[in-house]
Amino acid sequence: MKYFLLGILSFLAVSALPAQKIEPVKWNFTANKIADNEYDLVLTANLQKGWFIYSQFLESADGPVATSIELSTPAIELVGKATEDGHKKEGHDPIFDMNLVKYSQQVKFIQRIKITPGVKQIDGEVMFMTCDDNMCLPPTTAPFAIILE
Repeated sequence: MKYFLLGILSFLAVSALPAQKIEPVKWNFTANKIADNEYDLVLTANLQKGWFIYSQFLESADGPVATSIELSTPAIELVGKATEDGHKKEGHDPIFDMNLVKYSQQVKFIQRIKITPGVKQIDGEVMFMTCDDNMCLPPTTAPFAIILE
């Protein structure tokens, strides 16, 4: 009986501990001025060791959620597609059984924009999904507000 009560108390003590939130990505958002009304928005993801973030450009929607950038500031124009620069890994992924492009350590998503004169801030969000070799986290959204200088 003593061991039974000890077991129950141990279970209750462990289950009362708060769950640790896993956040393998830290974001940094900046803008580089290219011309009077033209900027490169640079969204930098710094990933913990062993974690990956997926490209914006995946061959199928049947796998992981592709990274996407949504800008909510009116009076801006996208100039081309966003580019990606980082520690790229491309090939067959056994978890999703498909060819994927993913990044480890750090990746920069760069979107060139043209703004209407007077715009001082770009608001938006980046949606992304991260996985390691054991699990994937649900898609996450990171809002941002970039002050233009």
